[in-house]
Amino acid sequence: MMTIGPAELAAMIEAVAQRVSIEREALNRLDAALGDGDHGTSISAAFTAAIEAIAALDQPSASDIWLAAAKALMNRMGGASGAIFGSFFLKGVAVIRGKDRLNKRDMDAVLTAGLQGVQTRGKAQVGDKTMVDALAPAVAAFARTDDFTAGWRCAAEAAGDGADSTRELIARRGRAKYLGERGSGHIDPGAMTIAILFAAIDDWWTGKA
Repeated sequence: MMTIGPAELAAMIEAVAQRVSIEREALNRLDAALGDGDHGTSISAAFTAAIEAIAALDQPSASDIWLAAAKALMNRMGGASGAIFGSFFLKGVAVIRGKDRLNKRDMDAVLTAGLQGVQTRGKAQVGDKTMVDALAPAVAAFARTDDFTAGWRCAAEAAGDGADSTRELIARRGRAKYLGERGSGHIDPGAMTIAILFAAIDDWWTGKA
């Protein structure tokens, strides 16, 4: 599979929704150590809303799929988390618009735009103990590869390593920053969500490529 079209994008988001649903309680437990303990429930509901919104679209374009995901995350999650996760998809919409199918270079641009959107919205850098610690290395790893199969695999591995790296960090952004050193020893739930996202896409791609 050399390009990705609307059907593949929809299937990717559905794969993420299914995996996030499975990991919902685990994400809640991570969030309980650093926040309100409802991140898993919120993000799972948002991705469920995304696949429902996508299913309701009539002959959607690739950008329609990505925009539906962005809106669902922003509206269903709400608050700062919804805005930040939604920004990942929203900033990629302009890159996708007008394209029937995406090649590897197109997806590089989509992911890069998404990362930039997240960092613009949340002001976080690598090392701040946020989703950026998983997202930035994943996007960089994807861009270093020549094809989708290697790209998704490398992105998934980098996101997983990035999420693990947050365990010993002290948060400098988000609600967890108020915990100071007490937050050390816990993986950031947003970073783990990004790791789950790329792992789900990699597993889906491996089964379809």
